[in-house]
Amino acid sequence: MDLSVMFFGADSTAGETRHAQTYEDILTVAKTADRLGFHAIWTPERHFQQVGQVFPSPPVLSAALAVATERIGIRAGSVVLPLHHPLRVAEDWAVVDNLSHGRVGLSVATGWHSADFTLAPGHYADRRERTLDTIPVLRSLWAGESAEFPDGTGAPVSVLPQPRPVQETLPLWVTTSGNPETWVAAGRLRTGVLGATVGQSRDDLAEKIARYRAACVAAPDQRGTDAHGRVTLMAHTYVGADDAEVRRLAGAPLKTYLASYVRQTAANRSADPGTARLTDEQTAMLADFAFERYLSWGSLLGSPGHCAKMLADLAELGVDEIACFIDFGLGLDDVLAGLHRLAELKEAVR
Repeated sequence: MDLSVMFFGADSTAGETRHAQTYEDILTVAKTADRLGFHAIWTPERHFQQVGQVFPSPPVLSAALAVATERIGIRAGSVVLPLHHPLRVAEDWAVVDNLSHGRVGLSVATGWHSADFTLAPGHYADRRERTLDTIPVLRSLWAGESAEFPDGTGAPVSVLPQPRPVQETLPLWVTTSGNPETWVAAGRLRTGVLGATVGQSRDDLAEKIARYRAACVAAPDQRGTDAHGRVTLMAHTYVGADDAEVRRLAGAPLKTYLASYVRQTAANRSADPGTARLTDEQTAMLADFAFERYLSWGSLLGSPGHCAKMLADLAELGVDEIACFIDFGLGLDDVLAGLHRLAELKEAVR
């Protein structure tokens, strides 16, 4: 099983004056992960919210990561595809592929927060269909095939994005928050799937992985993909010296992050009205419950021994890669210490 590092946007307490330092910290973590032999580094796309203020443009940040590292994969986790023209996605990421000498991979997402679609208000209602329909277009553009789009006069024109990327085939994933149909759709397109352990039981994940694998097998070949696919799961991660240290260091920042995410969800115009009515006390209770659940299953929060058992369980489940969500509020020194222990664990469980 491969282990990657994922940033998920938990810079909500940084404050605008510290964003420059946050970028420096991200580069430090990326260089460390590269040196320690991690498989890839994932960065998200976030807009206009308290959560994830430093992640509005994955290709811009990924360009910096590409030149700061040597071998680690440079991944978007995720590009919100309905917010962008496919030509722009292909061109931006081809630049990063060149800067990284062929280390790019993208997970594409439908988007979920109504405020994000201030950038493309007409693309919100049908965002899922737009995302799935655009994936074959993105693949063909990456492969060097021209496509026809309307120009400034409204007349169709055939265009080919530049520069040409290093990789002939674009490694692609589809991001899912848990909808079983998204897993099946990813299988039909023979992309990877980027999911999470959050809010799902082991049995839920086993069923979704099985449906995804079956859809991959039944699907036709699509530009260098295979019938197995690739399951990448995001998991909250901090490998501590022991379980007590993890509870002491990770508890407060992770609960704060979870509460801020609940508040962001409540601000979504498509959210369940019940979420918007949650009191601060109820939100805190939800964060407490989620933290305890993560400690028991579905995270890499714990001692090396605890995390080794979780890795073995996820491997048995059929997971190909864990994207280790590390930026939920811990200080840089603690993040780096946990990353070193995770690297040691990675070597021990090979």
